[in-house]
Amino acid sequence: MIPAIFGCSGLELTADERAFFRDADPAGYILFGRNCAGPEQLRALTDDLRSIHGRDRLLVSIDQEGGRVARLRPPHWSPYPAGEAFDLLYKVAPASAIEAARANAHAMALELSAMGITVDYHPPLDVRQEGAHDVIGDRSLGSDPMQVAAIGRAVLDGLAKGGVTGCIKHMPGHGRSTVDTHKEMPTVHASAEELESDLAPFRALNSAKIGMTGHLLFPVWDADNPATLSETVIRDVIRAQIGFDGLLLTDDIDMKALDGTIPERSARAHAAGCDIILNCWAKMDDMQGICEVLPTMSETTAARLERALEDTRIAPSMAEEQPELLAKRDALLALAGEAA
Repeated sequence: MIPAIFGCSGLELTADERAFFRDADPAGYILFGRNCAGPEQLRALTDDLRSIHGRDRLLVSIDQEGGRVARLRPPHWSPYPAGEAFDLLYKVAPASAIEAARANAHAMALELSAMGITVDYHPPLDVRQEGAHDVIGDRSLGSDPMQVAAIGRAVLDGLAKGGVTGCIKHMPGHGRSTVDTHKEMPTVHASAEELESDLAPFRALNSAKIGMTGHLLFPVWDADNPATLSETVIRDVIRAQIGFDGLLLTDDIDMKALDGTIPERSARAHAAGCDIILNCWAKMDDMQGICEVLPTMSETTAARLERALEDTRIAPSMAEEQPELLAKRDALLALAGEAA
């Protein structure tokens, strides 16, 4: 198995993709809006991906946070709020915010499971910082580290109830970014003491089964390499200080924050200690190049992958309780408006 997650180009697999995926045997797949036209089409696509590998517990993933980061949208799928909604409620009713976040994530997972999706890149545990770029912005669960951890734990719990594994991101913290990593590399000029607040939510949830790195440069730890490509950050900060021992993915390896060819970046990230390379854009040349430079998946990574998927399940159809969970969420979120 190749330690990479690949994207698909369209609403169904091409003959070339099917043949390539069968031979390459990647760790899993990531879906985008280009892959999602409606429930029947999407479920057929994910069923097709599983049929290639002959295993139900396949990593089929998506970015479904809510708000502006949502690949599944109305009218075919339910709307979900951005993290800021739970942040605002927490300020007036913490227990209600936690329960609302859990119900929201549970409803989301039921929908994802019915679509054949097993992993959601959610929740972001990036602590919101005043004056930072809005690449995180309203996606954040708050500016207080322990609040972020409390809501984040509820999200992970809700997703798990629906048979989906969540992914904490973006380690070691994206909240201080002054630029969009999709476009350029941010440098975080903060001391180790200041960065303790960024690490705190990740440390609190370090038992999460999947985590994702961020493409940010932290000179206090490594002046030359961004976190995704830094052996020092991955070994000493993510694995040691945070204590994360789950499956570690890169953020999209194609982002402009990184330099070099896609295969070169992939090789560097894997050598630095990332378990899995995330490559989103279904460019055949890039995917083939990644397969050429990466070794076969290690036993350690394979064990982490198996653990990440062990409690996932694919539902035959949408669960009946999904509308009830959404109604519960909305009633709780309304408390923030009443308090204001």
